[in-house]
Amino acid sequence: MIDLRTLSRRGFLNMSAAGAAAVMLPAGLARQALAASPLPAIKEEDAVIGFGHVGPISDEGWTWAHHQGLLAVKEAYPKLKKILEVENIPYSADATRTYRQFVSEGANMIFDTSSNGDFLHEVVKRATDVAFMECNGHITMDNLGWYYLAHWYPTYVLGVAAGHLSKTGKLGYVASFPVASVYASTNAFLMGARTVNPNATVQTIVINSWFDPQAATQAGTALIDNGCDFLFGIMDEAGYLQVAEKRGVWAAMWNTDIRRYGPNSYVSSILIDFTKFYVDQVGKRLAGTWAPSEQLFAMGAGVDRDKWGEKVPADVAAAADAVREKIMGGWSPFTGELKDSTGKVRVAAGQTMTELELYNWDWSVEGVTGLTS
Repeated sequence: MIDLRTLSRRGFLNMSAAGAAAVMLPAGLARQALAASPLPAIKEEDAVIGFGHVGPISDEGWTWAHHQGLLAVKEAYPKLKKILEVENIPYSADATRTYRQFVSEGANMIFDTSSNGDFLHEVVKRATDVAFMECNGHITMDNLGWYYLAHWYPTYVLGVAAGHLSKTGKLGYVASFPVASVYASTNAFLMGARTVNPNATVQTIVINSWFDPQAATQAGTALIDNGCDFLFGIMDEAGYLQVAEKRGVWAAMWNTDIRRYGPNSYVSSILIDFTKFYVDQVGKRLAGTWAPSEQLFAMGAGVDRDKWGEKVPADVAAAADAVREKIMGGWSPFTGELKDSTGKVRVAAGQTMTELELYNWDWSVEGVTGLTS
């Protein structure tokens, strides 16, 4: 059993050895997790679907994107008996109580849109007739699967753009927590930038929140004051983009297109889309064909870069998009030799990291500071 016990995008990682043995595909993974029997069909008018979120649906970021998936489900299946939705679920026993309440209200399928780990799993084990899907989860059960995004590929593409746009080679990153998604993001970003400027660096400031406009603003300001002329991050709001706009530096974002908060600074965003996935999953649950699965959305199929900002030079966009096309063709940039921030070789020369290694990345490459390795 591999027990990483490290915070994930929204919770704790705890991945089984069976998952680690999966055959990986470039830029994506999709497979049935277990040989579990599909849960029985349900009439649309009898079905109750639940969505639990870490933040507010008004954040224009992570939670907003999942809410768009809920709206797509509502449109695709207008006869559903009920759709349950709770925002701002804390990572605590309150999460367990929320999901127990979903079950008590007759939920047939529940989406935990920001991994709550054991707080969710306690409910899963007791509600065996309910289908659960955990975003950024790592454990599968007879009635639990997980899904996430291979965001490290479009992030690498944005890193290439940053390498071209930065004059100082000093890139700044506003991070939530020192978690796997942040390690993958900072590492991919710097690796892309170093294909243009081998001396580029990424300075990271961790603000211990996914949604804190004030802290993100302060972090963005500090990074620019420290010489960074390109900001990136994994926030669910536009705080540091607004700082970049005021200070005249470039910025790339996460989750959605929020360029209106900094039209002159906006380079692009890691754009996420869960709508097709949610509609498909609910359809399978209604039809009686749903079984737990493990899914990483590939670039171009649920995660990608946003349209380039209006001020991004055409030659920079073209150079970054040429790399994007290589990745779409099956090439992976995550091939060794790769050293961590202490100089230790972590990926041997010629070895390519698997999707699950990228998913569970827990160390910084050389040139990334501000996170522990």
